[in-house]
Amino acid sequence: MTDPAGWGEPLYERVLADVPAGSTVLDVGCGPGVFAAFALARGMTVTGLDSSREALSRAERTAPGAVFTIGDAHQLAGSYDVVALVQVLAHLTNPVRALAEAGRVGGRVRATVWGREEESDLRLFGAALEPFLPPRSQRRTPAGPPPLTDPARFRRIAGLAGLEVVGLAEVRSPFRYPDDESLVGPLLASDLGRYAAARAGAEAVREAVLDTFAPRREAGGYVLTNLFRVLDAVARG
Repeated sequence: MTDPAGWGEPLYERVLADVPAGSTVLDVGCGPGVFAAFALARGMTVTGLDSSREALSRAERTAPGAVFTIGDAHQLAGSYDVVALVQVLAHLTNPVRALAEAGRVGGRVRATVWGREEESDLRLFGAALEPFLPPRSQRRTPAGPPPLTDPARFRRIAGLAGLEVVGLAEVRSPFRYPDDESLVGPLLASDLGRYAAARAGAEAVREAVLDTFAPRREAGGYVLTNLFRVLDAVARG
């Protein structure tokens, strides 16, 4: 699904809290460059790194004052005041190694993850689709350890990476959808949305989604409040 414009600003503010203008920032997994542009606007010197050339091409247009390079989050180079990993750890094969690398090249490490499912209004999308999905007993449950959304595991992963956790802050970010279509359209285009629509029809799914989100309706649109956690850490002495 497509996230609404501006959703990340409260999160970015926390990532850059107390970071003075002129600081060097490495944006690991920079994607289309939205966080890089935010950091540039606050007077930072920004380098963005991503494994996707397509993403870097978009980032160069989004944040033309930054330097972008293709690379691997598990193998960093250089030296920076801050290494930021904004919503990237869950997509990496080895988050421990990525955090260890961040601590090696950065004076400060700031990394973000989603909160637990029950802590965010994003869960309502799943609740709206629940009647159209197979029974939970028939769905595959992901194997493995608890996800990084669990704060205790997030702290443990940081410790395994050789980091000393200075803080683990909670940030609540409003996701604003201006109308029905901006809320429902991306969901119907997702794999789960298409599956539900194939079983029950797109109109039935649309009605279920709008009914579920009715309590979040404001001024003709919808406002969802989602929780993130921001790790603030340094390499262990």
